[in-house]
Amino acid sequence: MEITVAKSAGFCFGVNRAIESCYNEIGKEKLYTYGSLIHNKEVTKDLESKGVKVIDSLLGIDDGVVVIRSHGVGKYLYDELESKGLRYIDGTCPFVKKIHNIVRENFDNNRNIIIVGNPVHPEVVGINGWCENSATIVESLEDVKNINIYNDRETVLVVQTTFRVTKFDDIVSVIKEKIPNLISYNTICSATDERQSEAIELSKKVDKMIVIGDKSSSNTQKLYEICKKNCRNTYYIETICDLVLNNFNTNDKIGVTAGASTPSAIIKEVIRTMSEFETRNANIEEGENISFQELLDQSLVSLHTGDIVKGTVIQVVNEEVFVNLGYKSDGIISRGEFSSDANVVPSQVVKPGDEIEVFVVRVNDGDGNVLLSKKRIEAQKGLEEVEKAFNEKAVVTGKVTSVVKGGLIAIVNGVRVFIPSSQVSNKFVDDLSVFKDKELSFNIIELDRAKNRIIGGRKALIEKEENEKKAVLFDSLEVGKKVTGTVSRLTDFGAFVDLGGVDGLIHISEMSWGRISNPKDVLKEGQTVEAIVLDVDKEKGKISLSLKDADNNPWKVASEKYAVGTVVEGKVVRMVPFGAFVELEPGVDGLVHISQIAEKHVAKPEDELKIGEVIKVKVLEFNEEQKKISLSKKAVDAPATEEATAE
Repeated sequence: MEITVAKSAGFCFGVNRAIESCYNEIGKEKLYTYGSLIHNKEVTKDLESKGVKVIDSLLGIDDGVVVIRSHGVGKYLYDELESKGLRYIDGTCPFVKKIHNIVRENFDNNRNIIIVGNPVHPEVVGINGWCENSATIVESLEDVKNINIYNDRETVLVVQTTFRVTKFDDIVSVIKEKIPNLISYNTICSATDERQSEAIELSKKVDKMIVIGDKSSSNTQKLYEICKKNCRNTYYIETICDLVLNNFNTNDKIGVTAGASTPSAIIKEVIRTMSEFETRNANIEEGENISFQELLDQSLVSLHTGDIVKGTVIQVVNEEVFVNLGYKSDGIISRGEFSSDANVVPSQVVKPGDEIEVFVVRVNDGDGNVLLSKKRIEAQKGLEEVEKAFNEKAVVTGKVTSVVKGGLIAIVNGVRVFIPSSQVSNKFVDDLSVFKDKELSFNIIELDRAKNRIIGGRKALIEKEENEKKAVLFDSLEVGKKVTGTVSRLTDFGAFVDLGGVDGLIHISEMSWGRISNPKDVLKEGQTVEAIVLDVDKEKGKISLSLKDADNNPWKVASEKYAVGTVVEGKVVRMVPFGAFVELEPGVDGLVHISQIAEKHVAKPEDELKIGEVIKVKVLEFNEEQKKISLSKKAVDAPATEEATAE
């Protein structure tokens, strides 16, 4: 095994300066760092264990010393520190400090400021604080399209120190087309440029590449992306615990690099473990003359951090799984390392005698125990399957384990996948908790190993399923056919009925043969109804339904019941300038023309009649084809008038 470590791997000058400044102050007085000093969890944990507190505001801080992070901060923090009289140590990287000075000087001279970089990265946020947060920030060529600059003023451009050189050059060339008078400063750190150049060359020469650094570190993520392009077998790890030794062979050429926020101790531990792994495997392959004691020792399994081995479950106590590995000490899987699904109960999944595959987290936890993880095995295999599904645009199934701000967390083969609320459905979902503990099918729409970012989406999948259901349903629908559905929504003009993935509309006029003022008087949401298909429009995706059964059409026998000359009772239901409509029975109306309301002259129907009033009328005319009936109140009242006159 040939291991080559990049010369510039690990702490850069600026980061090392900030770290040393902080450690030198420990134990003297209260010590704070404004934001994480660097992007590395291990360093942050170590500082916290020594009493250093991370803060993101000076609120409530009245004494002690504040160490400003290496990424730098805006001018406002210096002003606030001065006003509070707090002592501070400026850990800002000198390269970043140089950018602050460029931005401040040019902003004071009324120039536009453009920052090329990640808008949420602490360094960029700090730089923007030296021009009163007025800078235009671009991270990609797409962002350049939206640049809106005052062309009557000069424009100055700076760049995040860890930005990729080639990407920066592309962005600047496009910006110069829009802003010819652009003053551009290439403020990418020379150490960053050198580190990236080394990574490019090294990754081209090796079989496998290891990139060490915190997953939140911008420069480490870029190193991983660079190496991955040249070396398919590139592994991104934070500590030795993430290194799976089974991925390596003794004849491999291996390259190692690390981000600017990676301590040398972590790099050395990785190299030492890889070297021990090589020696162990080489001895096994070559064979040696060994003593009885050595043979006895070798009868026991040799374990190293990062190994993947098989063992037998001995017992499960307090949901901790004890495993016989054939080693001098038993292994322990804590509940937190058993499964990615926090709801899984180990005692319900494994029992004594079961053989399981485990990942060695630590050979010795300080008490002589071997710390194991089953979760990491699941995650490694699951990630490969999830990545395959992403590349092939295949559907995966996961169980929703928690509802978080902005979406859901689902576990797919041991891998956590975030489903944004906008991707949970193709319709707005008010309460996401209804999905808790449910199995959902979805696509992987974004996967970034470097950022440990995996995003799932159901929106397109649901729309596709609905379109397929619609196609099948539309092919089965025929005008006049009876269908059964559920009332999904009520409106002022009708009711929408779910026919199985597709909604049909029952207009208010098709709910009854009688007159209806509000659909809620007839139907309610969730009610099952049987309706008749009136019309199907495949192109527009519209289905018209009716609750009116043709067999019960009152007009079928209306000609007999309302023959000309017949006197009947009816209720006044509507007034119009030319008369009043009278309901003779639900579904059958007749018109009393204004001239047929009374013997005398009637100016307005309202002068003689009231809505809801029941009156006697005589049928003057019946038109079955047009479903029109002419009525007369005057003709009924006339005999009574004549009789009164005769007396």
